[in-house]
Amino acid sequence: MVLPDTVRDSRRLTGPNLLGDLPGAVLDVELSDADAEQAIALWEQEAQRGLAAVGWEGQQVASRRFSGGASLFFSAPVDALYAATELNEWAWISASARLAGGSSPDPTPAFEALRAAIATERRPALLAIQEAARWRGVAFLRDDESVSVGLGAGSITWPADALPDSEAIPWDRVHDIPVALVTGSNGKTTSVRLVAAMLAATGRVAGYTSTDGIRVGPDLVEAGDFAGPEGARRLLRDPRVESAVLETARGGILRRGLAVRRADAALVTNLAEDHLGEWGVHTMRDLAAAKLVVARALGEARPLILTADDEDLADAAESVRAPIAWFSPDRQHHRLRPAITNRSLAAWIESNSIVVARDGRAEVIAPLDEVPVTLGGAARHNVANALGASLLAAAMRVPRAAIADGLRAVTNSPEGNPGRLNLFEFGGLRVVLDFAHNPHGLRALMDMAAVLPARRRLVLIGQAGDRDDASIRELARAAWAGRPDRVVVKEMREHARGRPEGEVVNLLAGELRRLGASPAQLDEAASELDGIRRALGWAHDGDLLLLTVHADRDAALGLLRELSHREWRPGDPVPP
Repeated sequence: MVLPDTVRDSRRLTGPNLLGDLPGAVLDVELSDADAEQAIALWEQEAQRGLAAVGWEGQQVASRRFSGGASLFFSAPVDALYAATELNEWAWISASARLAGGSSPDPTPAFEALRAAIATERRPALLAIQEAARWRGVAFLRDDESVSVGLGAGSITWPADALPDSEAIPWDRVHDIPVALVTGSNGKTTSVRLVAAMLAATGRVAGYTSTDGIRVGPDLVEAGDFAGPEGARRLLRDPRVESAVLETARGGILRRGLAVRRADAALVTNLAEDHLGEWGVHTMRDLAAAKLVVARALGEARPLILTADDEDLADAAESVRAPIAWFSPDRQHHRLRPAITNRSLAAWIESNSIVVARDGRAEVIAPLDEVPVTLGGAARHNVANALGASLLAAAMRVPRAAIADGLRAVTNSPEGNPGRLNLFEFGGLRVVLDFAHNPHGLRALMDMAAVLPARRRLVLIGQAGDRDDASIRELARAAWAGRPDRVVVKEMREHARGRPEGEVVNLLAGELRRLGASPAQLDEAASELDGIRRALGWAHDGDLLLLTVHADRDAALGLLRELSHREWRPGDPVPP
């Protein structure tokens, strides 16, 4: 099948997604504003014709416009999603021919090929297990290698090519476990770790997925970025897991959809202008819609936890069916006041302590001085993360004492919260290593630095090449707004993503010079580790170094640990 040049991407959606609640196929296409309405209408006609021809009547059919194009979706049986993508491609080819003024090609050969593909892909045993799980109200997870029912300690998993008869499954052993979803632009991993620690404090075996890996209790199952459906399925099939927290990244939502159709609660930490222009997400409203897909797993009774301080997110959430529980450091925020009055689900800061309202009463959880990730309240972004995590745990019926214990358990050490606000002290020098990777996150880091005592401040910055020029320059502006005494701009070859070497560094350094950075305030580094060594070589007692690290976190932490072991002090040689 030869696709028109207008096709950007054709893919399966294996779970609830931006366009529907069911698995299916989506096609991203380029469209001019003048042709969009007619083209989408023609595609829908052809899609309906194709669905009827293969016996898939009654499917969800939906489209979504975005700048310069549209996403075209229909649901399909879970055992025929590859064939569904081919049907969607055929529908667009036919629609494109009609849009160009011709007639659609004879569909007979295409329909015959599609029916043959469906027959080859079809798995009656798979569908029988899916239906049996649905009837019993337990989870069903499927990928190309494995099929499972139930979750965690209540799950049973089989190889995809060796499925049992659905009636032979010991259903009395099958059950689900509590599951929470966490998404947002910044703070996801810290929030996930906090909630997992709270769940673990109840005595349950808590598992979580994140951009750092899959963990079950204290054990690292595998390191790497597992904030998508693959990582979620692996965790949820682990028979040790009694409760789970899933970091749910934008990319996985847009490429494949959610891993689960049902969750007990979900948290969206915030929104920031990051990754715009990918997968049909071009505006903050698009991004809000993508993040709010997690609400599709909540239905109309289970809570969605949102920050009251993000206007874009709050506006987009007006269409969400799930009940919303708000959090904010500001007890007087207008979105919190009704919940505070009614003592319904909400969280805020009062007398420098985290307070959660639920079940008709307000509970003081812990003073900020006892919550390490907040630095006693100086790290305001982590105050928000602690509030959101506490509220999410409260929605999952975690007792107050366990929420407090979880907040105390996650420290700023590389062991407690690796790569997130990790603190090192070398004599009178303080070093903060953090993952801040977009302007929103960097501003939060600079705001924190502004309230920490320091003689001079340095920040190390860099950016991946898949951001547009404006976003890269905005990162430089976020750094300069913190009024640093020195900025080191790092090359990130591992994250060039199509840009030539030096291009991102030149964009950042050029914007800093335009903002007024003098040659004495600006340095350029060939890599993250080179940037860290330059920063340490510049430092004196009383200084504060803010090191944003993305590509070489483990090596960076290794270097700082080695220096700490050597009792290194500013002015000493920095090891190569």
